[in-house]
Amino acid sequence: MKTCFCISVIAFLAVITGCEKKPTTPPSNETAPSTTPTAAKPTPTAAPSAGHGGAVIELGNATIGSFSVRASRDQGEIKPGGDAPIDVWLTGTDKVVAVRFWIGTQDAKGSVKAKADIEDPKEPNHWHTHTEVPNPLPPASKLWVEIETGGGQKTAASFDLKT
Repeated sequence: MKTCFCISVIAFLAVITGCEKKPTTPPSNETAPSTTPTAAKPTPTAAPSAGHGGAVIELGNATIGSFSVRASRDQGEIKPGGDAPIDVWLTGTDKVVAVRFWIGTQDAKGSVKAKADIEDPKEPNHWHTHTEVPNPLPPASKLWVEIETGGGQKTAASFDLKT
């Protein structure tokens, strides 16, 4: 009984201490956020000014399937066994079913794929999660972003971690 209570308290604390969502203001060269995750809009070019842990490292842009994708991570060491806060912005017209991130190799061997969530309903093209860093970290590891569309098609591309 005492163990059950302790587990309940720990689970409650884990839920209420999740990511702190900070309000963001789009740079003046961006259009207003769309109301659906699949609406097309210009790819944002300005880097976010701060992430969950302070400064942000812009990881670049890529095309994944029919989407233009921009990725960033919070500044800090990519430490084996730790985690990395990752943000991705998608621009495309296909329906998005899931967005997954992992750090490591393309085959994800030794990595954990993390399913991202929309960071703020007012910005449905902004996806975020904390991605586990594998231990050991394979040489030449990258951030991998996989987008699953409504048709069940999964497409992925990588970004240099800029460590």
